[in-house]
Amino acid sequence: MGTTMALLRAFLRTARMARNTSRLAAGLPADDEVLLDAPDERLGPALVAAGRGEYGTAAKLLSTTREAAEWENRDRYATRLAAFARSRPEWFDDWCSDAPHDPDALLVKAELAVCRGWESPARAELLRQVAPLITAAAEGDPRDPVPWRIALDHARGTNTPHTAFERLWTEAVRRSPHHYGCHVAALQYLSAAWYGSHRESFDFAERAAQDALPGSLVQALPVRAAFAYLTEGGGAAVPRERLDAAADLAIAVSGEYADADPWPAEVRNLLTYVLIRLERWQDALAELHRIGSYATSFPWDRVSDDPLGQFLELRDGIRIEVASGMPLKLRNGDLPYPRSEHGGRAPSGDH
Repeated sequence: MGTTMALLRAFLRTARMARNTSRLAAGLPADDEVLLDAPDERLGPALVAAGRGEYGTAAKLLSTTREAAEWENRDRYATRLAAFARSRPEWFDDWCSDAPHDPDALLVKAELAVCRGWESPARAELLRQVAPLITAAAEGDPRDPVPWRIALDHARGTNTPHTAFERLWTEAVRRSPHHYGCHVAALQYLSAAWYGSHRESFDFAERAAQDALPGSLVQALPVRAAFAYLTEGGGAAVPRERLDAAADLAIAVSGEYADADPWPAEVRNLLTYVLIRLERWQDALAELHRIGSYATSFPWDRVSDDPLGQFLELRDGIRIEVASGMPLKLRNGDLPYPRSEHGGRAPSGDH
């Protein structure tokens, strides 16, 4: 009798997956339509021009963000341009040669130098050597918080004590109290993997989320603390309800943006990872619809050398998990967005 029931349960699970998985793909882009770290409509032309060896479009883009005090965009664009310069340096070398005191070139130069220093076995020593580049970038425009975000990352790699780090943090938030990149850098410093603990990082993230502006990605900072706890291990245990609360808050933030919006894409990918680890499959599927074709390297590059392949594989896994729990006979209202495990229909995020 026991064997018969086990076979029946296995049959029903297979039948549910066969019937429901393909229907759960409704509204999701095909695998070959999913892009990794796709640039937005402003960054894309700058990268294309840089690929041709021309720096003018990138220079104009960063100049515009500086003049308009678009610090969040400036941080993101500078990071992506520095990453591109690591593999294709010719255009950036020309920029630095033609305009050695350009504050935008100085910013990218500092970010590039810190990224290179992080990759070296002699990380702390190399990072100390690039400190003058960060100072030059900060002096390029005293209003700009982005050099101070770079300084916070630099401090984490140079074993900077808490008191010195707090001084850098004060300078950063004086320029932009709610800057997302600076908050992420501070959270990493306070993580259990570096100079803090899971308790410190959760306390910091939750306070920052409470103080954040409406719609700010800083509101999703606790889900980064949850990710660190789930991936780093060690230290005191974090209660499950605190992890769920972090995920719930990030879901609410994600829902304030349109589906397939590139701006919250990294937060949505990170949230999906956390939801997978918490086995909240239906919420994860709803987040996949919000992600659309915008997969991001982080967090998938933390668990695989093929982040895009990992994302696609887990996307299939989420659909299978949801399908296996659905009845064989579906109501029309169950698709394409399933009910949330916390009650009610998972929101579409379509505003």
